[in-house]
Amino acid sequence: MAWSKKDAVVAALLLCLTGALLYRVVPYFQVFNVEVGEPAPSFNLTADDGSGFRLEDYRGKVVLLNFWATWCPPCVREMPALSNLHERFKADGLVVLGISVDEDRQAYERFLQQGRVSFPTVRDPERSVSNRYGTSKYPETYLINREGTVIRKYINEQDWEGPVIVNYLSSILR
Repeated sequence: MAWSKKDAVVAALLLCLTGALLYRVVPYFQVFNVEVGEPAPSFNLTADDGSGFRLEDYRGKVVLLNFWATWCPPCVREMPALSNLHERFKADGLVVLGISVDEDRQAYERFLQQGRVSFPTVRDPERSVSNRYGTSKYPETYLINREGTVIRKYINEQDWEGPVIVNYLSSILR
């Protein structure tokens, strides 16, 4: 079946309009993916209580940045081990930081009131920070060295108190 001249003009016009639309829209859907060896993207979040939360405040420390949510069962299971890890190594320069993507403020606050988190955490319901890191699965955790470079990336639930991670952290905290 051959196209008429009118069909060809309409198709060309639609193609041009689609291209122009994609040119304007695609940058807003840019996919980020922070890899090992790259600088950790900085962020500045405001906690629900109004306090500031910036990655730069922890320069000189080793940071374990954990993206989590109360509706994520593996995230919830990890919290006690992450809290224990934070307590165990904080004197050696490790800071565990949590960024929750919970939209439900009450669920987030209830979870924190239950006392399962001993490390600093903040809520980012717009997922602005997790999007900058390229996080799409929860939990996802980035180990950032004292200079601000990502040195490990952990996707999914981890055994934070297991010998592999504990020995690795011990070696880099010396």
